[in-house]
Amino acid sequence: MELRKNCRYAVACPTSMGVRITPVNRMMVQNSNMFYMQATSAESNVISVPGSLGMECLALTKFVKDSPIAAFIKSQLRARNIAFEGKEVPQGGPWGYRHQFNVADSGFGLRAARVWNDRAGEIGRTLSAKDFDIERIFGEEGIQILHISGLIAAMSQETTQCCLALARAAHQYGTKVSFDLNYRATFWEGREQELRAAFHEIASGADILVGNEEDFQLCLGFSGPEAGGKDLSAKIDRFKGMILQVKEKYPNAQVFATTLREVVSANLNMWGAIMLAGDQWFVEEPRAIDILDRVGGGDGFTGGLLCGIIKGWDPEKWLQFGWATGAMAAASLNDYAEPADEKQVWAIHAGNARVQR
Repeated sequence: MELRKNCRYAVACPTSMGVRITPVNRMMVQNSNMFYMQATSAESNVISVPGSLGMECLALTKFVKDSPIAAFIKSQLRARNIAFEGKEVPQGGPWGYRHQFNVADSGFGLRAARVWNDRAGEIGRTLSAKDFDIERIFGEEGIQILHISGLIAAMSQETTQCCLALARAAHQYGTKVSFDLNYRATFWEGREQELRAAFHEIASGADILVGNEEDFQLCLGFSGPEAGGKDLSAKIDRFKGMILQVKEKYPNAQVFATTLREVVSANLNMWGAIMLAGDQWFVEEPRAIDILDRVGGGDGFTGGLLCGIIKGWDPEKWLQFGWATGAMAAASLNDYAEPADEKQVWAIHAGNARVQR
């Protein structure tokens, strides 16, 4: 895949930043009094991978002015080598704007992880392309890949229009578009027709499409057998059949990918991945991975996949690297992967857990 040259940013994304609080020691929310807090969003979790590996990345977002939570988020983004741009909006009193809270536990054994989203008054819902200097960011500075998640694209009418405008700017300036469909029923309720049209437009111009069978069915209207069951070989066959339909309708896309997961317990998953690049299929057969916190594995996978594309590797390595960075995210209490270097990622792919000195 040929990417634009001489760009300041490897990857940029529109996103609504918030914080996630998780009980320590894998306890449950309702009986815990100590929590670990991290800055979070699906999109920033993706670009944390290339950012950690030294690539310059950019979060296009919005902040609550003078908020200590906003200051915490900015500090965490800087630590992950993620630049950010975003307007600062006054809180407007105790009933005004704020950053989202994501309250979660990691689960343990047969007790599944549980997540509660608390997003009332979320400042990111007001995100607009008018908040940014598009000509400077896309034209003068340059972006190789714009990553859009279905979460920010469906969050509100404003964010939907923002993502459409950014995708159009990407096409204008020669930036590739990565689109992770990321369907969420609560975001789509009452907006199905509007969002189906918006997602169709973004997918029509996307170069990289990420999503499982359900994402393609619910976001883009494809038909297919019901997903489900634990037979991963059947899931691979279903995905291949689905993607052949998708490729015919969206011929601009060069890469289609998804992860494969079978939950054995909250501590153990079977983890795999599949990708179509051009006309060639690549499969990472599911392997057992140990889990500290399974949230963010899919975003870690996408981040690693984009790294491989940016590096100009052969497609087989894109998938291998994405598989490994997804596994890395699941082996962290954070919901993002933060590799020290490429060597660490390739050791994970090789199944080499020996001490590295």
